[in-house]
Amino acid sequence: MHRRATSADFLTATKLRLRIPCCLFLAAASLLVGCKPGPEQSQEIAAQGLYSASISTDGNLLTVGSIYHGGSLWSGDERLFNWNHKSGEMTELVAVDFSPESQWAVTAAARSFVLWSARNGKASAYLSTPAQVTDIALGPNGNYALVGTTNNDALLYSPRQQSVVRELPHSNSVRSVAISGDGRLGLTGSEDANATVWDLQTGNALHRKRHNDEVQLVALSPDGRLALSAAQYDKALLWRTRSGDEIGKLPISDEKIKRGKLFTAAQFSAKGDQLLTGTSDQEVQLWNTRKLTLLAEWRLPKRHAWQPTGAAVIAVGFDRRSGMYHAVTANGFSHILKR
Repeated sequence: MHRRATSADFLTATKLRLRIPCCLFLAAASLLVGCKPGPEQSQEIAAQGLYSASISTDGNLLTVGSIYHGGSLWSGDERLFNWNHKSGEMTELVAVDFSPESQWAVTAAARSFVLWSARNGKASAYLSTPAQVTDIALGPNGNYALVGTTNNDALLYSPRQQSVVRELPHSNSVRSVAISGDGRLGLTGSEDANATVWDLQTGNALHRKRHNDEVQLVALSPDGRLALSAAQYDKALLWRTRSGDEIGKLPISDEKIKRGKLFTAAQFSAKGDQLLTGTSDQEVQLWNTRKLTLLAEWRLPKRHAWQPTGAAVIAVGFDRRSGMYHAVTANGFSHILKR
């Protein structure tokens, strides 16, 4: 179910240095970045784009599900392993994630998911799901996987026991899921307009946050104290999981909300004092979670500047190096950002 990639398998990844002054063209690549700084460095990892991506908490590893070449694990510019669910098949991976300590990864297809060792690339467990998977989150040491489904439930699995431990019900499809760093809390966002924080040990709902539209993105801080929930055509809220109290809305314009310029990726820093977000219109933001202020913002390039192709941000992550960040876009590029 796994093998080490060779140069004959895929196109060679290409590094592109994209240091572009504000509002100027990069003539060689014909890219217009706009009035926000662009990436410090970009690397092509999929010639035809990506379905899914996840960045490890230390920023060292990247898992992707590409449109034509299935799944893979990367370290920097090196492809370490190819990850597909059947031998000889390029699996369409709808969601991927790392465990908090980055030793395990999970890849989800439409109705199955696989637990992998990030150390040796070997599959540890393969499970089928009763409904279509929409999102997946992996707990510490790969002991639990929280799966969002179109069957109005989020399902908490024990991959190694090959069983469902908890069913977390909603009244519509669950679009996004997250697990705290200690594995005690889960967060789900649903088309029923609710974001719900759960005690994963008991299956009890602790707090629900009601939005005015379907919740399409949720994220938890590593210590589980802070939650982000963002809804389509509605606000993005930062709130406390212990009390359910709102800290406030991320200050985005009403115009962007009305146009459905959605947050499509999010990750909290290790201390929870910062939050990275990515949007459907090629932008990445860095927020101070205590003051809800914008600390930095970047605009990522499209593959072809003058064609109506997008570069939605599908994963963001922090780096161990101060002032460095990561982002992955659906057009097949990973980016290093510098503040």
